[in-house]
Amino acid sequence: MLFKKGQVTVFIVIAVLIIAGALIYLAVKNSVSRDILPSNIEPVYKSFLSCVENSALTGISILESQGGYIYLPEFEPGSKHMPFSSQLNFLGNPIPYWYYVSGNNIQKEQVVTKKEMESELGRFIDEKIDNCYYGDYYEQGFEISFGKPVSDVSIKDDRVDVSMDLDFRISKDEETFLVEQHKASVNSKLGTLYNSAKKVYDKEQKELFLENYSMDVLWNYAPVDGAEIQCSPVVFSADSVFDELQAGVEANTQALNNKERGDYFFVDIPVNEEVRFLNSRNWPNSFEVSPADGNLMISSPVGNQPGTGILGFCYVPYHYVYSMKYPVLVQVISGDEIFQFPVAVVIEGNNPRKSLDASSVERAGEELCSNKNTEINVNVKDKKGIPIDADISFQCLSNSCFIGETENGVLRQDFPQCANGYILAKADGFKDSKYLFSTISSGIANIIMDASYDKEIKLKLDNNDYNGDAIIYFISEDNATKTIIYPEQKIAELSEGQYEVQVYIFQNSSINLGSMTAEQCINVPKQGVLGIFGFQQKKCFDIEVPEQIVSQALAGGGKQEHYVLDSELTSSVIEINAESLPVPDTIEKLNANYLLFEAKGLEINFR
Repeated sequence: MLFKKGQVTVFIVIAVLIIAGALIYLAVKNSVSRDILPSNIEPVYKSFLSCVENSALTGISILESQGGYIYLPEFEPGSKHMPFSSQLNFLGNPIPYWYYVSGNNIQKEQVVTKKEMESELGRFIDEKIDNCYYGDYYEQGFEISFGKPVSDVSIKDDRVDVSMDLDFRISKDEETFLVEQHKASVNSKLGTLYNSAKKVYDKEQKELFLENYSMDVLWNYAPVDGAEIQCSPVVFSADSVFDELQAGVEANTQALNNKERGDYFFVDIPVNEEVRFLNSRNWPNSFEVSPADGNLMISSPVGNQPGTGILGFCYVPYHYVYSMKYPVLVQVISGDEIFQFPVAVVIEGNNPRKSLDASSVERAGEELCSNKNTEINVNVKDKKGIPIDADISFQCLSNSCFIGETENGVLRQDFPQCANGYILAKADGFKDSKYLFSTISSGIANIIMDASYDKEIKLKLDNNDYNGDAIIYFISEDNATKTIIYPEQKIAELSEGQYEVQVYIFQNSSINLGSMTAEQCINVPKQGVLGIFGFQQKKCFDIEVPEQIVSQALAGGGKQEHYVLDSELTSSVIEINAESLPVPDTIEKLNANYLLFEAKGLEINFR
């Protein structure tokens, strides 16, 4: 019995060893290194790795073309004042701005980090694994299955490494092989290009070199400060000026480079790659100028007003203040790879924006528009009581925000709280309305809008049709001025109300004013302690005036107060008759014409 029990024990041990050996064999067989795959299995696995590498290359291309992003951040629209959204559309490809100014005037950055790029690329590769193609191998009898991938990406200067955890199982003819760890590497300058792009961006944020070049464009392509020796107003077309500025910005931006050292357009950037700067007039932009009357920039002469004839000459000084906003796309290039990102260039009040820092971020507008907690009912109608669909905004001090649009003349909406703010109403065919209203508590605002009409102007001189040069002003009660440069312009947009109509008619002249020296005296603070307490002294200096020819001189016109009725605006033509003045041939007669002009009236008829 003891012998038999010993035999059973030996058999049990042998059986356990056999089973354990079989399990070890199967484990080794089913989990193998990629380096020892059988020759008939290896092509399947190489196809898988090739799919991983192609997915990585595709993701790298997207990162480079979209400023380091594969998955775009939330889109933020721009506004009329700030044309930038959070993305630049470049040939149908949305690229997040690395720096932009939001629609409510908040400076923002979207500079991606290398760690974020690695994370997005890993996610992208994981999502593409399901799309790998194994159709040919399925036809050969292979069975391929895999679990959920988890990729870890490392971006180097000259390559991108991918390490993936994934149970990748290949079976054929009752043999199964399992690979759990996978590594792939692709050649790419993504890391180097990103580092160089970051250097370009940091230089722009620190030195604002794009804004400084923009300032040069402004002073070379647009009238900013200056004076013209003449006695008639200087008139510029804002549209023409903006066209010149856009052309100048586009050409000068594209001329910037980091290779031609010593050239005006050379930008000293410590990178080895080529850097290009692109701009297009078709991209979102904003150009504004002040003072301006609609499309016209008008500067009036000095020296022809009553009481200034002692000057003995006329000149027209001008000073225009511009705001320019436009995007620049920066491209860093190495071989066939291009990493690109856009930035916003901002000029406000003839000055570059401030470098981005905590003190430069204006948050008042954001706070105003984000804290809407007072319900206001807005009713908008015309003078006949007919409802008007209008755009409603609210202005508090220097900040404003869009509220909504009336429907059938009514808007019920929450407003931000403000004492003595303004509700602004705009609608096609009506004069803009500005309604003083406090939103400290709920209330009702009833706004009446005046209809506006485009009226043709027909000018007469001494009761005869006149088609020569003239300037016509319609100055309303709120000091808003509409200016007509006649005869190039003959349409005025008017609404009911009180106007002062002024007509200046200019004709050719040849008044020759010789050169002269005029003494100019001003009061300046006294030197020393007395100057601190406000004591002044007179300081005089000579002004050299060169010889000039007055080619355009005031030869007719006048001014007239007139209340324009709504019924009159239904007519088709406004006929204005002015009286002529003697064509002057001396500076004294020219000054006398301006004195006569003050006493001249106008005949105004609506026909």
